[in-house]
Amino acid sequence: MTVSEERGLAIIDNLGGHEIAVVGDLMLDEYLWGAVDRISPEAPVPVVSLTGESSTPGGAANVAGNILGLADKPLLIGVVGNDNYAAIFDWLLKEKGIDTAGVITDPQRPTTVKTRIIAHNQQVVRADREVKRDIDPELEDQIMAILAGRAKSLKGLIISDYGKGVITVGLLEKLIAFCLKNDIFIAVDPKDTNFPRYKKVSVITPNHHEAGFAYGLRIVDEESLFTVGRGLLERLEARSILITRGEKGMALFTADGVVKLIPTVARKVFDVTGAGDTVIASFVSAVAAGATLEEATVISNQAAGVVVGEVGTATIAKPALREAFIKTYGGGK
Repeated sequence: MTVSEERGLAIIDNLGGHEIAVVGDLMLDEYLWGAVDRISPEAPVPVVSLTGESSTPGGAANVAGNILGLADKPLLIGVVGNDNYAAIFDWLLKEKGIDTAGVITDPQRPTTVKTRIIAHNQQVVRADREVKRDIDPELEDQIMAILAGRAKSLKGLIISDYGKGVITVGLLEKLIAFCLKNDIFIAVDPKDTNFPRYKKVSVITPNHHEAGFAYGLRIVDEESLFTVGRGLLERLEARSILITRGEKGMALFTADGVVKLIPTVARKVFDVTGAGDTVIASFVSAVAAGATLEEATVISNQAAGVVVGEVGTATIAKPALREAFIKTYGGGK
């Protein structure tokens, strides 16, 4: 499937100004940068000589960062701990210009932190600090209260489920009911444990491993892909399902019977970290800008092709998306 250069640019130019809620697991992505020139005498592991460090908001916050990069207005809602990492997380959000009013503090749990050690543009190891227990019902009520006050202004809602405890069964049911009642486009970046409960959503964006696992059939070719895509669509009573396939691109299945296979446009792949966040954010932003589901798939595929060319958790920016689209669909002009 392709979209004309004129139509694609019209959608991209119309991105911006739409309020999109992101509800899910918040985390801090911490990076330790360095180089390796020897193996440790203590164990057969590389010794990384650190040269720098950096941090960026991750998880659902990275989805919000992508929405902001596309000039839309993210309403970020999630939970952090009462610790130094939460303070860093808050500072980073404010530095980026992301509203922190929906970030709720839970003193009973730590802020989720993923620490990655990077040497020569390659990830050496990752260490996670987290607690995965479900949030309390009182926090669910706080989340729904925040959303209730913005129901009329929301153009979309993204559930960013990393399985860290924010997207509980109860909250998931409330979120879907809220969106159906208020006619809000609802998108889900899924986690396998909740997969059967993502019913009647507008779009769900699993990768091919997640989709195959959820359906009970490994995706190995187009036949199995079609079986899984159509089967999940029917089981979930969803409007659409977008299966990301890595170097093979994407596959869109809709309740109207549309099936579209879209090849990847990535010219180089350094790091797929956060690519799923870019896919779902750009898809929903494109729909808010007037794109059809098929057109939104093309736009999100293009956005993913940009961010996988960066090292670390990256976000898409509207000018970069526009430039990349012209290179792909405008004959390199």
